[in-house]
Amino acid sequence: MPNGLLKGKRGIIFGALDNKSIAWKVAERCVEEGAVIVLTNAPAAMRFGEINELAKVLNCQVIPADATSTEDLENLLTQSVEILGGKLDFILHSIGMSVNVRKKKEYSDLNYEWMKTTLDVSAISFHKLMQSAMKLDAMNDWGSILALSYIAAQRVFPDYSEMADAKALLESFARSFGYHWAKKARVRVNTISQSPTVTTAGSGVKGFTDFFGYAEKMSPLGNASALACADYCVAMFSDLTRMVTMQNLFHDGGFSSMGMAPELLEE
Repeated sequence: MPNGLLKGKRGIIFGALDNKSIAWKVAERCVEEGAVIVLTNAPAAMRFGEINELAKVLNCQVIPADATSTEDLENLLTQSVEILGGKLDFILHSIGMSVNVRKKKEYSDLNYEWMKTTLDVSAISFHKLMQSAMKLDAMNDWGSILALSYIAAQRVFPDYSEMADAKALLESFARSFGYHWAKKARVRVNTISQSPTVTTAGSGVKGFTDFFGYAEKMSPLGNASALACADYCVAMFSDLTRMVTMQNLFHDGGFSSMGMAPELLEE
């Protein structure tokens, strides 16, 4: 049941590829809670995604943008402020890509040119986005910016490969840039470290199915779903969390606090 938590708020959602993606669920929940939004994704991703269908359902516009391009980001931000009728109250960065992972390169034998692309797309784009938004004064005071992360940023999950490094950098950007946003305009910046989630991107990681089952047993509450993550994002975009910033927030059913689960020993 919607509660109007985002009534009158404006935002941009990055990364809604298809109805399995967390960003897709976040977009739906934001509109249900009263927000008006703009959807965006890289032009290449839009060619094989379903973002335009979501836009029709939510009655919102789609602006293609390469998140590694400052020019594209500035255009996206400027157009969004114009389309939505004012400065932004929230942004979701839900972007991640690794050619090394796709091509199954071992972590100890990475292609460094591909690694640069991974870091640029999955992490540096977050800094570029925030820097562009700050320069354009595109955020309202007390706005909220979120990026999606994963516990591999802090602990070793070998098959996650260089994406773990990208997520670690992403979380560092949230802390470092979060300080400057807070001092300048009380904008808060956080990352949400989500459970392994059945998405088009996540399912492509080697051994995902086995690990998903492991995490389900390891987490006292089980794995958090994409919809549950969307609810958490709505809470973080709302005025109820105005004093939360520069944090990496675990949304994983308790997985991050566990050492061992008896359920795993019983197998």
